[in-house]
Amino acid sequence: MGTRAQGGSLAPGRVVGDGRYRLLAQFGVDERAGAHLWRARDGQLKRDVALTLLVGDPADPESARQARRTLERAAHASKFGHGGVARVLDVLSLGSGVTSGEGLLGVVVAEWTKGSDLVDLVAQRPVAPAAAARMVQALTEAVEQAHQNGLVLGLDHPQRLRLTPNGALKLAFPGPLPEATLRDDVKALGAVLYLLLTGRWALPGGPPAIPAAPHSPDGRIIPPRSLVPAVPADLSSLAVRTIEDGGNGGIRTSAAILRVLDQVAEEEERTQLIKAVGTEPEASGDGTVWTTKKPVKDVARRRKLALGVTVLVVATVAILAWVGLMLINLFQGDSKASGPNINVAAPPSSSQPAQPPGQSQAPPASQPPAAGAPVTPQSATVYNPQGKGDNPGKAKAVIDGDPGTTWKTDQYQQQLPVLKKGVGLAVSFKDAIKLAQVKITSNSPGTKVEIRSAETKNPALDDTKVLASADLTAGETTIPLPQPQQGQNFIVWITHLGDDHGDGFLTEIGELTFLPAG
Repeated sequence: MGTRAQGGSLAPGRVVGDGRYRLLAQFGVDERAGAHLWRARDGQLKRDVALTLLVGDPADPESARQARRTLERAAHASKFGHGGVARVLDVLSLGSGVTSGEGLLGVVVAEWTKGSDLVDLVAQRPVAPAAAARMVQALTEAVEQAHQNGLVLGLDHPQRLRLTPNGALKLAFPGPLPEATLRDDVKALGAVLYLLLTGRWALPGGPPAIPAAPHSPDGRIIPPRSLVPAVPADLSSLAVRTIEDGGNGGIRTSAAILRVLDQVAEEEERTQLIKAVGTEPEASGDGTVWTTKKPVKDVARRRKLALGVTVLVVATVAILAWVGLMLINLFQGDSKASGPNINVAAPPSSSQPAQPPGQSQAPPASQPPAAGAPVTPQSATVYNPQGKGDNPGKAKAVIDGDPGTTWKTDQYQQQLPVLKKGVGLAVSFKDAIKLAQVKITSNSPGTKVEIRSAETKNPALDDTKVLASADLTAGETTIPLPQPQQGQNFIVWITHLGDDHGDGFLTEIGELTFLPAG
């Protein structure tokens, strides 16, 4: 790549990019590209950003050429939106935001990713296999979508990745190497999985802080299972087969990785079910899993049983608390009364809390805001930051005024959030409204939704704000907001799909109605 400057003059407090970005802290160096990874403060917009600083000598033609290629790729990626990749905000090159005296060949500016360093995550101990699979699964979905758009992400360096507060891996410092290929992205997914499982990096050019993966005498990578026996065989094999180029059993595409991760997730969930039941199951001819007690056909049924027991316990505690309150009032009475003052009252409900005898019913501390006439959104689109949208062509059906025309999610064999955190519908209004209530018409009971606000039409999930949540019932469900929210963009975010009726999990929505404050 030619001679690179060492970047020794880069230090917290220095300002780069025509005096706009003040360096705050360095998060790594990708020596292969002379890329220094920094958190910085945008002095104009007053927000933190991620900077990939390409350090080098402008007089070196080869370094300048390769830097230009990296910047071109980063600029192309700025049109790509996915929750697993930080959004590229700007690309600065020599003569356009970068001066020759700065010792820089270019700068890639991206949104700042909250969370923690991937290197810090594995510094103490490897990640549990199930958690590692979920982390890589979300990142793989981003790679798959990028490759479908002809983009190389360049995530083959662990310091370019960060772990978000939601537990997902994200490419925080975009800027692929000039010669990086689609295959390099796929190999990087295997290397990230290997790193999470073992704490070791299996590709060349990793940071000095992370030990390199060991190799056998014939040059083959030692499987993660040989280093950490708790790693499932399928997951260990997936990491090695994705990284290595030789042989007929290699994995070459992100779609193939997703298929294997799906199988691993199903097996892991089955293993957890076996542990929960407490006995080794015996499979019958029809696929039913039998224990010494009762047959358990699928995970969904067990979840429903657990939910039912929880509801029963909560209800029992509530009734005992009410009975206790009645007994206290019966025997203590009012100190000013001549005898016990006994009031016969109905048990408290969720809509009317119990009041002590002798007192009038007090109004609730806060009432749902009064709603005005419905306002129809200008647009409705599928919101799916972790992959391609579910039935995007049907999204407008939820705002056409006809509950008979519906939009529905894809059909999933596993409940959210096993495959992804959620899926939803994003709506935008022509002008900002002060939203007070949302009504959802659906025949998918069991669905759990959140009403979220957003500043843009297609934000990252971390940039949205939860306003209210509810469980949908068959028919119309009204969701009042605790406080009216001013905004122009809102998201109905599904975190739990409708009940499984034997064919899988899905949610179908007929109409969304938005009511502003009256």
